[in-house]
Amino acid sequence: MSLFKKNPFGHYLFLKLWLIRIAGLLTHRRFKGFNDLQIHGSEIIKVLPEKNVLFVSNHQTYFADVAAMLHVFNASLSGREDSIKNVGYLWQPKLNIYFVAAKETMKAGLLPKILAYAGSVSIERTWREKGKDVNKQVRMSDVSNISKALDDGWVITFPQGTTKPWKPIRRGTAHIIKKNKPVVVPIVIDGFRRSFDKKGIRIKKRGILQSMEIKPPLQIDYENETMEQIVEKLEFAIEQHPSFLKVIPAAEIQNEEELNKERQWRY
Repeated sequence: MSLFKKNPFGHYLFLKLWLIRIAGLLTHRRFKGFNDLQIHGSEIIKVLPEKNVLFVSNHQTYFADVAAMLHVFNASLSGREDSIKNVGYLWQPKLNIYFVAAKETMKAGLLPKILAYAGSVSIERTWREKGKDVNKQVRMSDVSNISKALDDGWVITFPQGTTKPWKPIRRGTAHIIKKNKPVVVPIVIDGFRRSFDKKGIRIKKRGILQSMEIKPPLQIDYENETMEQIVEKLEFAIEQHPSFLKVIPAAEIQNEEELNKERQWRY
């Protein structure tokens, strides 16, 4: 690899390679040591095209969710099945994986800035800013940057735009799907909220069973399905449609609310 080769966002791939290797080594025990990440469906990763793949997932922490996915994706591409055992897969990671994140989050400190260089597509949140609800116009440059990332490789996005469960999916994700016609792969994660703090940096509790289910790509009629239909399809795929609340025990919902209040008090 040339020392001076860059990706479409002007980031040096050699530097990105080492950032991923180092960050991967530092985070591996969070999913295979302190806690136990159970993976299902990783065989799907191996047969995906090289680019124009959009992963959509529910969201539980700022950074741990993405870190776990990068481990799972690279481990799978290296031949492991539902396992991240042995970090040798970090030596030659896939460098064209990006994740969509709020610009204000990725500027809040040195670590987020380093992670941003490793693969963030930073966007302006149109509905939330500095902890307050806002209503801002979508920046076309943000849409263009996500499209640029899809043209180059894979993109991870959290279409609810928040770590709080059961929030509605943002229509912007459906717009991206209609515009770029990517392969859309749903992912459902659990256990990260109990394992880590809200940022996904500090270990809150050890011995937690984490899970990541990678589902088959969605069948989407890009030309004829409406934005609303795509949004609803995404809600069901990542198990965040309101109907799922009907089958969740009341005690579990109450426990989730108490955890949210505790995190709010801490931050």
